Amino acid sequence: MTKLRIGIVGLGFIGTQKHLVGLSQHFDKCEIVGFCDFDLDRAQAAKDSYGSADSYVTTDYKELLADPSIDVIHVCTWNVSHCEITCAALEAGKHVLCEKPMAITGADARKMLETAERTGKKLSVGFQYRLRKESQYLRKVVDEGRLGEIYAATAHAVRRRGVPIWGVFTDKEKQGGGPLIDLGGHAIDLALWYMDNYDIDSVTGVVNYKLGDKPEGNMAGPWDPETYTVEDSAFGFVRFTNGASLFVRAAWALNVAESREACVELCGTEGGADVVPLGSDQLVTLNNVQGGELVTTKPEIGGAYFGSGEKTMAGFAYMGGLEAEQWLNAILNDTEPLVTAKQACVVTEILDAIYTSATTGEPVYFNREPELDAAELVGAQGEH
Repeated sequence: MTKLRIGIVGLGFIGTQKHLVGLSQHFDKCEIVGFCDFDLDRAQAAKDSYGSADSYVTTDYKELLADPSIDVIHVCTWNVSHCEITCAALEAGKHVLCEKPMAITGADARKMLETAERTGKKLSVGFQYRLRKESQYLRKVVDEGRLGEIYAATAHAVRRRGVPIWGVFTDKEKQGGGPLIDLGGHAIDLALWYMDNYDIDSVTGVVNYKLGDKPEGNMAGPWDPETYTVEDSAFGFVRFTNGASLFVRAAWALNVAESREACVELCGTEGGADVVPLGSDQLVTLNNVQGGELVTTKPEIGGAYFGSGEKTMAGFAYMGGLEAEQWLNAILNDTEPLVTAKQACVVTEILDAIYTSATTGEPVYFNREPELDAAELVGAQGEH
C-alpha cells in the first residue's frame, strides 16, 4: 500500500502531543515528510523523533505546499492563521486536517468550506472527543431512538480554574478568544452531533471579563494578568429552526464547585442522557420512565477524563491515534471523515455568533432577518 506523505505546520503542544504522536501509531499508512514551525530548533527536534529518511524542516509553510510529494497537511498553528494556511493547502491540492477551532470567524470557516468543495480535497477539523468510548456509546443510543426527539441540550465546557498559561492561549489577537473558542467548540460539536441538527435559527451570547486579574488557584499556576486579553467565561443560547435549543457554558475560570468539560446533557421525548466527570473518568447516565416509575441507568463503560494520561481514553496520545486512523482511512478509501467541514463550519458560526451577540447585545440570526421591535414596525408600516 502506498503511504500518504504528510506535512505538519505548527509544532507546539497540540502539534506534537496529539498530531505527531497520533500519526506515528499508523506509520503503516503514512510518513511525516515536512516539519514546519517558526522555531527551527523545535521543527528539527520533531523531525528527529518522527521523521522519515527524506524528511526536512522549514519555517515557511509554503515550502510544504510546493512539495508535490506531500498529500496531506495538518494545520496546528495559532487560531488566527487556520484559514489562510488551510485554504492555501487546499488550493495546492492537499487534503487538510485543521486543529480546532476551524477558524476564528464564521466568514473564514465558510471560506475554508467553499475552498474544500471547489478543489475536491478533504477537509476535517480536530474534534477528537467524538471518538471517546462514551461519545460513541451515546451516539448509538441516540441512533437507536432511545431518547426520541432531542429538543433541549446543554453543552458544558467549564473549568473552575484551568487557564492554560503556556503558548498564546490568553492572547486574543492570536487566538480569537479564550475558553469559548478553545473548550466551547468541543462541547458544541458533541451536542450538535448527538442531536444531528445543524439548522440554526438564532444565537444569543454573553461574554465575561471578570476574573482575568485574579490568577490565584489556577491548576497550572498563576497567569499574567497583564497579558490576559481574553474572556474568562462565556454563555450562549442557540435556537434551532425546528424549535430545539442548546445552552452553552464555557469557562477557564468560574466560581463553581466542580469543573465539567466536554460534557453534554440531552433531553428527548422518550428519555434523557447526562455525561458527567467521575474522577478521571466520564459517566453516561440515561434516564426515562419505565413501568410508571422514573428510572436512571448507568452503563458500565470505561473511559478517562481530559488530559489524564497517554494510555487513557481521553489522553492526547490515545485520542490522537484514533483521530489519525479514521482520517487516514477516509483519504485512502475516499470516504467522508467523521468530522465534516460542513459540521465544523456550523460550530464556528455559533462561536462567532456568541461573541458577536455579546458585543452588540442583540441576537444573531441565521438565514433570516431579525424581527423588528414595536417602534421599528410602526416606522416600516408607515413607509407603505
